[in-house]
Formats: sequence, C-alpha cells, structure tokens
Amino acid sequence: MLDGTTPCLLYGYGAYGISIPTGFSSNRFSLVDRGFLYAIAHVRGGSEKGRRWYREGKLTKKRNTFTDFIAASEYLNKNGWCAQGKIIAEGRSAGGMLIGAVGNMRPDLYGGLIAGMPFVDVLNTMLDDKLPLTAPEWPEWGDPNRDAAAFQTILAYSPYENVQAQSYPAILAMAGLTDPRVFYWEPAKWIARLRRLRTNDKLLVFRTNLDAGHVGAAGRFDYLKEIALAYAFAIKVAGVDGPEISANG
Repeated sequence: MLDGTTPCLLYGYGAYGISIPTGFSSNRFSLVDRGFLYAIAHVRGGSEKGRRWYREGKLTKKRNTFTDFIAASEYLNKNGWCAQGKIIAEGRSAGGMLIGAVGNMRPDLYGGLIAGMPFVDVLNTMLDDKLPLTAPEWPEWGDPNRDAAAFQTILAYSPYENVQAQSYPAILAMAGLTDPRVFYWEPAKWIARLRRLRTNDKLLVFRTNLDAGHVGAAGRFDYLKEIALAYAFAIKVAGVDGPEISANG
C-alpha cells in the first residue's frame, strides 16, 4: 500500500555512460512479497537520456550523479511512494561509490546502504598511476596528478575522504578478494573509517568473499546467496519481518 510508509530498495549506478534499463527479475519478488517497492534511479553519468546525460555526470560534473540520486529518493518520499528512513540504497562498483557519496551527503534519507565492490577510495586510486587500471580511468574521473581542479573535485566527493562524525544508516559492504578493478582494501578502509568516526551504532557489516572477483560470486547458486544476503540486510534494517542477519554476516 503506497501510503508513505512503504520500504523501498533504490538502485543506482551512473557512470561510464552505462544505462540501467528497467526489466523483470524474479529475484525481486522476495522483496515485493514483503511489501517493498523496487526502483531504479536513472542518474546522470549513465546514458538513459542520451550522451549529454552521460557528460553531465562525469569529471567536474560528477556531483550531479549524487544529487540526482538524492532527488530521486526525495521524490519517492514526498509523493508517498515510500518512507524516509526506509529507503535502502544499493549500488555496485562505481554505483557503490554513489552509495558511499550519498551516505555522506544525506544519511538521514536512508535506512540502509548496500555497497557491492564499491569504488570508495577514488582519490588515492586515481593518484596511483602504478595501478594497471588507473590511467585508463582518468577520462572518466580526471587525473588528480596533473590537474589541480580534478584533485579538488575528487577530494570533495570521494566517499573515503568525506566520512565524518555524524549518524550513518546501517551499511552492508561487500568485497571480492581477487577483484582486479576495485581492490578489497578500498571498502575495508572505508568501513574502518566509518567505524572510527560515526556517532551511532547501527548495523555495519563488511563481507569479503574469498572466492570472488569484481562481479561477485561466479556460481549460479553462490550468486543467489549473495543476493539473498543483500536482501536479508534490506529487510532487517527496514524493520520488515524476515530472515535474521548478524554482524558476522
């Protein structure tokens, strides 16, 4: 019932010009059957509305990606689709960076954050040109080694650097030990900083899959178990009757 009390899982990405199309997934019934709304935010940085939509969400305009996601969250709340504080924000890889950024900017909007293989240590990664994938990423994020404006832009939104002493939503961060794109220590550093600086004690879970790379678990059933973990977390922090999840995962 859409009366302003509904929990919502809101997914976002917003990078590289990749569009996230709407589509059917039977996995989402486990949420819908428990009263969840499932939504996708088509934020700038993707190409859902053309090439300009992508250009308006990269380099010096990257902040638009985050403010678009926040605007989508506020719209769902203000129009009675779901409840503030019961929105669970989810993203992976560059979408995980989005989740970390909006968590720093508007933690009050969200009941939980799900960040899979999240690119949360953006500045340090883009500064390290010895990493094999850093130089090819400069056209997307900027080269902070040679461009002072790019350095300041990335510093202003990089999730790791912008963790602060404030109350954060519950957080589930997932990493892959053999991930060649987002090294496992990025979310590990992020979670350690959150544990040190946050001013509340909501559920904060960090899981490293020792057999996974950037796309998560490879096996069909292992992949479903990973989705189940994320959904169990969403169900728990939204206050909906469902499976139990502990700080040990």
